[in-house]
Amino acid sequence: MKIVGLTGGIGSGKSTVAKMFRELGVPVYDSDEEAKKLMVSSTEMKEAIIQLLGKGAYKDAVLNRAFIAEKVFKDPELLQQLNAIVHPAVRDHFLKWTQKKAVPYVIQETALIFENGVQDKYDFTVLVTAPKEVRIQRVIDRDGVGQQQVEQRMNNQIEDNEKIPLADFCIENIDLDTTKQKVKDLHTKLVTLSASKF
Repeated sequence: MKIVGLTGGIGSGKSTVAKMFRELGVPVYDSDEEAKKLMVSSTEMKEAIIQLLGKGAYKDAVLNRAFIAEKVFKDPELLQQLNAIVHPAVRDHFLKWTQKKAVPYVIQETALIFENGVQDKYDFTVLVTAPKEVRIQRVIDRDGVGQQQVEQRMNNQIEDNEKIPLADFCIENIDLDTTKQKVKDLHTKLVTLSASKF
């Protein structure tokens, strides 16, 4: 079984692409979603996060996402420290999850593959891209935030033109029907590659 990393900058539509793969029967692990669950269910992680960010990180035993975002997106060093707590735990959880799957390949949907230099942990990487202005508008519409906040988050990610040469496959996600076709074609290719011994 091959492990495929699916990534893309904020507003690129990687979750939309992940959903398309799911519809084709591919197991997709949503790192962001699982991280949120682990940040609440793991006592060890909870304590480390409170120590790093303060008690405001949790509100009535629930993750206070607005508080955390406010703190870390302004401070790259703090974001790095938070990632150092969360990412290894998510990676372990993901690897246990893969052991229960009997399929040609699985996908880990995760935001910062190239930023964290972990592309070598995957057999293949898929990068979802879209023009910057399209991405900004999508996030404004989705999260109800201002342009400045979106650009602040984008500053924590590498530009697409730097990531494209690092990725094995790229899907430009502007028109949904075209994207769906690209996902189908790539799925066929990944099944074939997963079956070949190389």
